[in-house]
Amino acid sequence: MTDVQFELFADYFQFYVQDEQSDGIDGDSWTDVAINSRLALEANAFAVSTVRNMEVPVRIVVSDRSPDLDLSLWNHVVEFSIGVPSGRLVFAGCTDYYPDAERLAIESGCYEVRVLYANLDKLSDDGLDGNDHYRVELWKGHSRKLKVVKQHPV
Repeated sequence: MTDVQFELFADYFQFYVQDEQSDGIDGDSWTDVAINSRLALEANAFAVSTVRNMEVPVRIVVSDRSPDLDLSLWNHVVEFSIGVPSGRLVFAGCTDYYPDAERLAIESGCYEVRVLYANLDKLSDDGLDGNDHYRVELWKGHSRKLKVVKQHPV
């Protein structure tokens, strides 16, 4: 199992997770469905919508099976899958310099993904500070469509 934590600059209220060879996410990916689910999705990439456009804590867990889920700990939860053909994931804010972005080597293939959002309502009055945090869980699996497991108001 891999378990790492990054502080990612969520400029424009988002951060990206993508295969190293992916074209990534563009503005057209933010459809009404994406906005409502707080996640824009492409075949080998996704963008997580955050409640702050500052550095946010992001924990990445890669395991051999779906981790246990306690919905009471999270405000919002989505599940889906992505391809990782290169075997390298990139984690970055949308304005980060791509060559310097955080990377993680994993086995290539299809991964089921769960993104969990916590403390979305615990922000300072100016919205710059908060206790919000995000967790991305990945495990080898099958292709699946985006599903909102627990909805938090947008």
